[in-house]
Amino acid sequence: MSDIPVWDTASIYAGFSDPQYQADQSALKKASARLLKLLKVFPQGKGRQQAIARLLELFDKADALAEQLNSFAYMVYSTNTRNEEAVSQMNLNEELLLPLRDAEVRFRALWAKTGIAPSDLLKDFPELKPYKLALAEAKTLAAHQLSPQEEALAADLERAGADAWSRLQSSLSSTLTAPWDRGTKTVTELRQLAAHADRKVRAQAFELELGVWKANETAFAASLNGVKGHSVIMNRRRGWKGPLELSALQSRLSPRALETLLSVMEESLPVFRRYLQAKAKVLKVPALAFYDLFAPVGKDTRKYSWAEAKEFLMRCFSAFSPELAEFTAMAFDKGWIHAKPMEGKVGGAYCTSLPLSREPRVLSNFDGTFGEVKTLAHELGHAWHFWLLRKKPHVFHSYPMTLAETASTFAETLVTEAALAESSPEAALFILEQSLQDCTQVVVDILSRFRFEKAVFERRETSELSAREFSDLMAQAQKSTYGVLDDSKLHPWMWAVKGHYYSAGLAFYNYPYAFGQLFALALYGLSRQGPSFVGVYQDLLKATGVRTANQLARQAGFDLEDAAFWRQGIAVIEKQVSEFERRVHGR
Repeated sequence: MSDIPVWDTASIYAGFSDPQYQADQSALKKASARLLKLLKVFPQGKGRQQAIARLLELFDKADALAEQLNSFAYMVYSTNTRNEEAVSQMNLNEELLLPLRDAEVRFRALWAKTGIAPSDLLKDFPELKPYKLALAEAKTLAAHQLSPQEEALAADLERAGADAWSRLQSSLSSTLTAPWDRGTKTVTELRQLAAHADRKVRAQAFELELGVWKANETAFAASLNGVKGHSVIMNRRRGWKGPLELSALQSRLSPRALETLLSVMEESLPVFRRYLQAKAKVLKVPALAFYDLFAPVGKDTRKYSWAEAKEFLMRCFSAFSPELAEFTAMAFDKGWIHAKPMEGKVGGAYCTSLPLSREPRVLSNFDGTFGEVKTLAHELGHAWHFWLLRKKPHVFHSYPMTLAETASTFAETLVTEAALAESSPEAALFILEQSLQDCTQVVVDILSRFRFEKAVFERRETSELSAREFSDLMAQAQKSTYGVLDDSKLHPWMWAVKGHYYSAGLAFYNYPYAFGQLFALALYGLSRQGPSFVGVYQDLLKATGVRTANQLARQAGFDLEDAAFWRQGIAVIEKQVSEFERRVHGR
């Protein structure tokens, strides 16, 4: 497949030595210094509103510069992880961000003290209307932050503390190996064998993987205790009731909406258990082991050329939105996709935004399978979301994870449904089961992760946890959610595997994926009402950075605090489960 492309970066920077790249680094440094200076000489009485408007303008510019520089440096690194200059530049950009973070802390404290009502500010400066939500959040955060000096110290200590523990988990989990045949395999490679067609291979890889995690569990337990201990201490000192209160704010989701989402996930578990039991029947086992969750069912032998992938995606997207299809053609034709697998390139896929260049870039590792076509659809959904916002101030781009997955999951669903409609019975069964695999991970497994993390935080308030305690909590969470797996073949060390637990600043990192999945599926169900939905959908995406999730839902005519909305997403999954059962029982 020699036609698989790498991306074109000429319209961004020619490289790290590009004068424009260096000028943008200098501009970020100057913007942060300017912000700090203005904050020190903030006027009293008249002129305060004018000063606030000026500060917001500068923050917008600085945030765009920071995202541009960080995105480019990571783009270079991710296509060649041995590039030492890229690593150096990522570290340099991280250093450049410290004054900007300090300025944000100082602005929040100052804004809260002014006593200016956002409505009064917006009356005099209507152009600042998009900042209404950000200003409200700034006042809330100001009530939960330490002094600027203490926050600066906390940021420095986090880099040497919680972040260091996080890096240890990342480094260990990416390099640990186990003997395999006459050589070795990393734990990542062992985990990939969970999708092998031969159950004996899956079981062998699983047992070896568990052995590796167990042998290193002390280091992982120290890392997780370090990260969660940091979060507990900082949440307490900042006056948060707990990590979930902060997480809901970061997700721009009301506590009641989060509670409703979790309750619908809970009530949907029997639907997923039907699927897991049907899959066990196909695999001819009494109950699935954890290593059977990703076992293939059916067969899809099709291979897409790069041109065929483009044609298929455009056809799928055209049926929903000609604009989305036109954007996809542009992304292919302008070299915005790095799809060629290469030595030293990171695995998986991602989309990144270049706000100053007003262009997105997508990285994937295209192998011609439908799975990779679906991955392209997912990342192009992210890219289109950015494209709709490219000409707006940077505040529009600051949307939370809960809403970041909407366009990507929606695009992926369009492609999956189209592929199911035109595939052979065996290929359709494979695609259907792959979709259910993904949904099970996003709803059932993420619910288990939520329960695990909640229990960890509760215990970490008073003491450190041993590796055995972490594993016991994980096994308990898996039993209570999956429900029908073989209890003797669970994955108690999943807490060591998932890097999401090791983020000090993003507790409960996982449930936003479930939100995104069910939110997008519910929107997909609504999209069948007719072509008028396209405009509603685009307007919703354009407002993700300036409205809360609840406000966006009301804008589109539904209520996130009403379980009936979330059940529309589950209904899409249940329809797939019923179809899977029909095909399985008819085999």
